[in-house]
Amino acid sequence: MSVKAKKHLGQHFLTDESIAKKIADTLTLKKYTTILEIGPGMGVLTKYLLEKKPKVTVMEIDSESVTYLQETFPNEHLKLNTSKEKFQIIEGDFLKQDISRIFDHQQTAIIGNFPYNISSQIVFKAIENRAFVPEFSGMFQKEVAQRIAEKEGSKTYGILSVLTQAFYDVEYLFTVPPTVFNPPPKVDSGVIRLIRKENYTLPVDEKLFFRVVKTSFNQRRKMLRSSLKSFNLSDSLKEDPIFAKRPEQLSVQEFINLTAKIANHGI
Repeated sequence: MSVKAKKHLGQHFLTDESIAKKIADTLTLKKYTTILEIGPGMGVLTKYLLEKKPKVTVMEIDSESVTYLQETFPNEHLKLNTSKEKFQIIEGDFLKQDISRIFDHQQTAIIGNFPYNISSQIVFKAIENRAFVPEFSGMFQKEVAQRIAEKEGSKTYGILSVLTQAFYDVEYLFTVPPTVFNPPPKVDSGVIRLIRKENYTLPVDEKLFFRVVKTSFNQRRKMLRSSLKSFNLSDSLKEDPIFAKRPEQLSVQEFINLTAKIANHGI
């Protein structure tokens, strides 16, 4: 398949086999029986996932890539360590799929070399479906990977950082140079791993928490008493020291505390 034909998908194809194997090996293979690879393209990562014990499903939006995968990984090739049910190809857009229905609520790890232009949306969808996504591993534009893993006090710390870290432990694993892709991107890539916090329930209303975080960072240079004025904060509540801070100064736990304060005073 031509690279030109794929440019509209925002994807750069990994060509380095050692990097592909290294990404596949980021999976812990704990507490799940299924792996979902998003955007497998020409299957360079897929082949190493198929060496793992869990069942592998790949989801690809491009019909030419789907045909290539079907020809490259026929079922009979997969009988080396399990049944024909080990491998499944789904043609479709991950962002439009009901993955809870597809996987029948089975615990499923997500992995991929994610298209830069939709990588944040992929993470948000994984968060929405976290009840059955215990692990999420893959390659992003380095700036996005760092943002997901960043802690408070940094200029890159933001909505994606807080909402991901509220439910997952995030680890930045390694950096990948542009030279291992075709076509080479103009920036480095970064590989991260998210492992779900077990037996954890957000101690505040989730919708309110998401709204507080997003509203706070929409005007990140302002103090919270200004950026959150749409919540109709009382004068007494605005005197709380936390409202004199800017959003990037708050840890995930402090955002939870902030949400609780707002909820307790009514909105």
